[in-house]
Amino acid sequence: MKKIVILLLCCTFLSACSGNPGSEQMDYDKTKKMIVDILKTDEGKKAIQEILTDTQMKQKLIMDQAVVTDTIEKTLVSEKGNEFWKKSFKDPEFAKSFATGMKKQNEELLKKLMKDPEYQGMMIDILKDPEYQKEMQDLLKSKDFRKHIQSTIEDTLESPLFKAKIQETLLKAAKEMEGNQGSQKQGQNGSGGGTQGGGGGQGT
Repeated sequence: MKKIVILLLCCTFLSACSGNPGSEQMDYDKTKKMIVDILKTDEGKKAIQEILTDTQMKQKLIMDQAVVTDTIEKTLVSEKGNEFWKKSFKDPEFAKSFATGMKKQNEELLKKLMKDPEYQGMMIDILKDPEYQKEMQDLLKSKDFRKHIQSTIEDTLESPLFKAKIQETLLKAAKEMEGNQGSQKQGQNGSGGGTQGGGGGQGT
């Protein structure tokens, strides 16, 4: 494990000591590839695991984590942070990627909250609140909401994914109907043949 760590440090040191500016990018790429290759080996993985399980390293990471968390919180609540998020969420691609990335965490959080008696009670109280009910009724009756619903329905109907799903459902239903009709015809033919056979026997 010590050999791996020393080798990683040597690679980093040699890359930093490169005096030729023209070869700086090349040295960086070589060093990066070398480190990645080392970390992919079993010895490299074991070395990282031992480093992360070291008591002193854990304490250092916890301290650094507190600093990082504090810095992030201060950045997020700052004016520049607010402007950054507002601008970023106006970008559809960013908003989609963010929502996709947080989907699993949000679902897990919601599941946990739904099982929490305190959260359940709070939601019930909100739903029973006359003021909230009135606001919901006003919202449902509003022209803007109806227009939004109509627009959503139209967009859904025009969606290629929705059209493909409807087409698939209709084709499946048509095949099932054909199968049922075929079974009924076979049953009718079988019963008709049996009746004719019985009549022929009586004639003889």
